[in-house]
Amino acid sequence: MPHDHHSHSHVDPDAGDRRVALAVGVNLALTVAQIAGGIVSGSIALIADAVHNLSDAITLVIAFAARKIARRPADASMTFGYGRAEVVAALINYVTLIVISLWLFYEGVVRLIDPPGVDGWIVIALAGVALVVDLVTAALTWSMAKDSLNIRAAFLHNLADAASSLVVIVAGGLILAFDWRLVDPLATIGIAGWILWQALAEVRPAIRILMLGAPPQFGVQAVLARILAEPGVDSAHHLTLWQIDEATNGLGAHVVLTPGADAGDVVAGLRAALTEAFHVQHIVVSVETETTRCVDPPVIGC
Repeated sequence: MPHDHHSHSHVDPDAGDRRVALAVGVNLALTVAQIAGGIVSGSIALIADAVHNLSDAITLVIAFAARKIARRPADASMTFGYGRAEVVAALINYVTLIVISLWLFYEGVVRLIDPPGVDGWIVIALAGVALVVDLVTAALTWSMAKDSLNIRAAFLHNLADAASSLVVIVAGGLILAFDWRLVDPLATIGIAGWILWQALAEVRPAIRILMLGAPPQFGVQAVLARILAEPGVDSAHHLTLWQIDEATNGLGAHVVLTPGADAGDVVAGLRAALTEAFHVQHIVVSVETETTRCVDPPVIGC
């Protein structure tokens, strides 16, 4: 069963780890300050923002650990390697965001019924500090977020926090200007809705990878057509496409040769063609003839 495998390398992982570690420390310090300020000022929106910042710190800790695990080489127990550790971490972090958003929504509704008094100046001051910290943390993880679902989860946590901090600042200003107490729980509900929308949108790619879904950029029929167009291929079946991790795509297929076709030439041609057309890193081709082919196999799937 000839196959082709190419590995994916991480760019300067130690520098990335240092950025993540720094972001963790900054967010933990901010969380403590915001919780204390929320208690003193009576602002549930500020405490909501603090809880979200705490989730950012936890997210970054999980992301940091997953980055370390993902760099382990394949072994006898994990023959595909540990790259999916980052996908698992991303899924955990998005589910955490969903739970937090639902809790914040509940707290906002409760406060909407009986809005408490809020010290607007404390709210504005700490939310302003939070906004700066959120933007710094997002900057630390921005470049890594382009290529990592795991780090992108942490990055989106911080973008959501920055938006939340802006909402809290506006809420504090309205409280100072008009003593509009309803703005605090309304801001909390708004923050919860924003977090939930972001999490639901981003959790799907993680689920897709863990469920062995075909890479979204692939057209399965286009892949099948390219296989069938290769000289020496009579038919194909058991076509499978999957993502080993976010950076590595896999393809497997059984191909039935035309009479007289050379198996080595066909497999080499398929490897080159599929790699060029679809950027597949891991290709497994099983060669069959009319006498050895599978009996009534599905074209797509195992």
